[in-house]
Amino acid sequence: MAENETLECITEHERILQEIESTDTACVGPTLRSVYDDQPNAHKRFMEKLDARIRNHDREIEKMCNFHHQGFVDAITELLKVRADAEKLMGQVTDTNRRLQEAGREVTAQTEEVIRCRIQQRNMATTVEKLQLCIPVLEMYSKLKEQLESKRYYAALKTMEQLEKVYIPRVSQYRFCQIMAENLPRLREEIKDISMSDLKDFLESIRKHSDKVGETAMKQAQQHRTFNSAIAKQATMGHYTKPLYTLNGRTHAHTHNGLVVDNIGEEEEEGDEEVLTAQDLVDFSPVYRCLHIYTVLGDRETFENYYRKQRKKQARLVLQPQANMHETVEGYRRYFNQIVGFFVVEDHILHATQGLVTRAFTDELWNMALSKIIAVLRTHSSYCDDPDLVLELKNLIVVFADTLQGYGFPVNRLFDLLFEIRDQYNETLLKKWALVFREIFELDNYSPIPVDTEEEYKLVVSRFPFHDTEIEKQEFPKKLPMSQSVPQIYTQVKEFIYASLKFSESLHRSSTEIDDMLRKSTNLLLTRTLSGCLQNLIKKPHIGLTELVQIIINTTHLEQACKYLEEFITNITNVSPETVHTTRLYGLSTFKDARHAAEGEIYTKLNQKIDEFIQLADYEWCMAESDGRASGYLMDLINFLRSTFQVFTHLPGKVAQTACMSACKHLSTSLMQMLLDTELKQITMGAIQQFNLDVIQCELFASSEPVPGFQGDTLQLAFIDLRQLLDLFMVWDWSTYLADYGQPTSKYLRVNPATALALLEKMKDTSKKNNIFSQFRKNDRDKQKLIETVVKQLRSLVNGMSLHS
Repeated sequence: MAENETLECITEHERILQEIESTDTACVGPTLRSVYDDQPNAHKRFMEKLDARIRNHDREIEKMCNFHHQGFVDAITELLKVRADAEKLMGQVTDTNRRLQEAGREVTAQTEEVIRCRIQQRNMATTVEKLQLCIPVLEMYSKLKEQLESKRYYAALKTMEQLEKVYIPRVSQYRFCQIMAENLPRLREEIKDISMSDLKDFLESIRKHSDKVGETAMKQAQQHRTFNSAIAKQATMGHYTKPLYTLNGRTHAHTHNGLVVDNIGEEEEEGDEEVLTAQDLVDFSPVYRCLHIYTVLGDRETFENYYRKQRKKQARLVLQPQANMHETVEGYRRYFNQIVGFFVVEDHILHATQGLVTRAFTDELWNMALSKIIAVLRTHSSYCDDPDLVLELKNLIVVFADTLQGYGFPVNRLFDLLFEIRDQYNETLLKKWALVFREIFELDNYSPIPVDTEEEYKLVVSRFPFHDTEIEKQEFPKKLPMSQSVPQIYTQVKEFIYASLKFSESLHRSSTEIDDMLRKSTNLLLTRTLSGCLQNLIKKPHIGLTELVQIIINTTHLEQACKYLEEFITNITNVSPETVHTTRLYGLSTFKDARHAAEGEIYTKLNQKIDEFIQLADYEWCMAESDGRASGYLMDLINFLRSTFQVFTHLPGKVAQTACMSACKHLSTSLMQMLLDTELKQITMGAIQQFNLDVIQCELFASSEPVPGFQGDTLQLAFIDLRQLLDLFMVWDWSTYLADYGQPTSKYLRVNPATALALLEKMKDTSKKNNIFSQFRKNDRDKQKLIETVVKQLRSLVNGMSLHS
C-alpha cells in the first residue's frame, strides 16, 4: 500500500515538472500550489525530485557544450581571419557609398519633384471628381433660381424635390450644400405665398371678367338656337308675319329665338364673328399653378378650402343686384351676365381640375344662387310696369336658363318663375291696353264710318270682320253702322294676343298650354280691361244719348266678332277646339254687360233730360182759365223725344221700346209729382185744365208710335194714372168714383184716394182764400157741401186703407 502511494506521488511530481518546463512562467503559480495541496511531506519529496531534474539537465548541457566546443573554437578562428577582409571590404563599401551618394543626389532631387507632381495630380483628380459631384447640384440650384425669377413655380418645386432627394445627399458634407438645404423650406414658403397672391389676383380678375364671360356664354347659347329652328317654331304656332305690337313708341320685329331682334342684319353680323370661350377670356393658369403647388407641398386641402370659401363670398356679391336694376334691361343683362360668368368659370374649374371643386359643391352654390335669383327677380320685376321691359326680361331669363342648362345646372324653378312673371306681364299689358282703349274711346267720334270708295271699304273690312249683304249692295258713298273705334279695338285685341304670345314663346310648353294661356289672357283683357273701359266710358258725363246708342251698336258688332278672335287664336296655336278642350272667350258676356250698362245709362240720361225739361215748367197754379194751348216746355220736350227716338232706329227693337216706355213712364211720374208737390199749396181749375192740355200732348205723342213695335195703346197706358185723375176733376164725377171704388170695372180704377184727397185739398184751400167758389155758393150751396162730403169720404177711405195695411 505504501509502495503504491509512493509510486503515485512520483508520477504526480513528474507531471508537475513537465508542466513547469512546458508552461509559461506567468502560469506556473497554480502548478506549484498543487505541490503544497498534496500529501504531507510531498513538498520535500518534490524538492528532491526537482533537484534531481536540475542535475540531470546540467549534465545534458555539459555534454552538449563539450560536443560543440571544438566547432566554436574553429569558428572564432575563422572570424578572426575574416575581420581583416571585412575591414577592407568596409572601406570599399564606404567609398562606393560615397561615390553612389554623390551620383544619386540629382536623381533624388528629380525623384522628389516627380513625387510632388504625382501628389498634385492626385489632388487635381480628386478635386475634379468632387467638382463633378458638386456641379450638378450647383446647376440645379441655378436652374431653381431661374425658374423662380421666371415664375415657373411648379417646375421650381420639382427642381427642389430633385435637389433634396438626389443631388444634395451626394455632397451633403459640404457647407454650401447645407446652406442650400436650409434655404429650400424658405423658398417653398415664398412660392406658396406668391402662388396664393396670384390666386387672389386671379379671383379679383375673374370677378371683374365674369360679366364678359357670361355675355359670351349667353351669346353662344343664343347662337345654338338658329333662325331655322325659330322659323320652324313659328310655322308650328301659326303664320303671322306683321305684329303691330307697339308700346312706348317702339315697334318690335319678329322674335329670334325668344329675343327681340330690331335689326336682323346686325344679329347676323354678330353671328359671323368668332365667339370666344371662357378659356379665351380668362387665364386659368394661376389656379392650376396654385393647385399644383399646394398639391406638391402636401397642403392641397388648405388650398381647396380657401378657394371654395372665397368663391362662396364672390357668389354672394354677384347675387346682390343693383338698386335700380329694374329700371332698364341692361341692368338685368349685367346681373345675368355676372351670374352666368361665375358658374361658367366654376364649371370649367370642375372639369379642368381634379377635385378642386366638386359637383356637390357647385350644386350647393347653384341651389343657393337659384333661390336668391328667384327672390331678386320676383322683387324687382314687381316694380316694372313696362310690358316691353318685362318681355325683354323674360327673354333674358330664357337665354340665362338655357345657357346654364347647357352646363348641367337644373333650371326648372326659373321656368316656374316665368309663369309668375307671365301673370305680371299680362297685368302690365292690361294696364297698357287700358290706356290704348281709353285713347281710342276718347278719339272716337261715335258716328258710323263713312266709306267713299271700294278701297276704303276693303281697308275697313281687312281690319274688322264685317259682313252685311244689304250694305254691300249699296252704292258708294255709304256708311257702316259701327264707329271707327270698333276696328281699332278689334285690331288692338289681336295685337294684345300677339304681345301675350311673345311671352309664351321659348317657355318649352306645348301648343295646348300656349293656347290656354292666350285664351285666358285674352279673357282677362275682354272681361276686365275692355269691360272696365266701356263701363267708365258709359258713365262719363259728356257721353250723350247719341254716343250711348253708338256704343250699343259697337258692342253688338264686337260681340259678333268674338268668334273670329277664337279662330285667330286657333290659327296661331294650331290647336283645334274640336280635338282639345279649350277655354272659350268670354267676350259675349263682356259686350252684353257693356250693352246692358249702356242701355241702363240711356234710360238714366233720357230721364235726366226729361227732368231738365220739367224743371223749365212754369205753371200759374192760380190761373182762372187755361191758355188753350200746351205749355212750351212740354212741346220742346216732346220734340226732343221724337228726334231722340229717331236715332234709336239702329238699336234693337226691345231696347228702343224699353227706352220709349221708360221715358213715358218717367214723364208721367214727374208730372204727377208736380201736381202733388207738397210745396204747392193752391191750385185752380184753370191750372188743372192747362195741365190737362199738356197731358193730352203726351198722350198724342204716345199714340203717334215714336218707336215701332208697340201693340195697341200700350205706350198710352204710361199716362193712364194722370188721365183718370184729371178726368175725375175735370168732369167732377165724384159720385161715380166713390160708388165704384174698389170695383175692377171702375172708370177711375187708377186713381188713389190719397192722391185725389191731396189734390182736392189744394183746390179746397184755394176756394177758401180766393172765393173762387163764391158764385157757386150763391148759386148752388149743395156743391160746397158735396166738396166737404167728398173730402170726408176720401179721408175715410185713406184711413181705412192705412188700417187695412
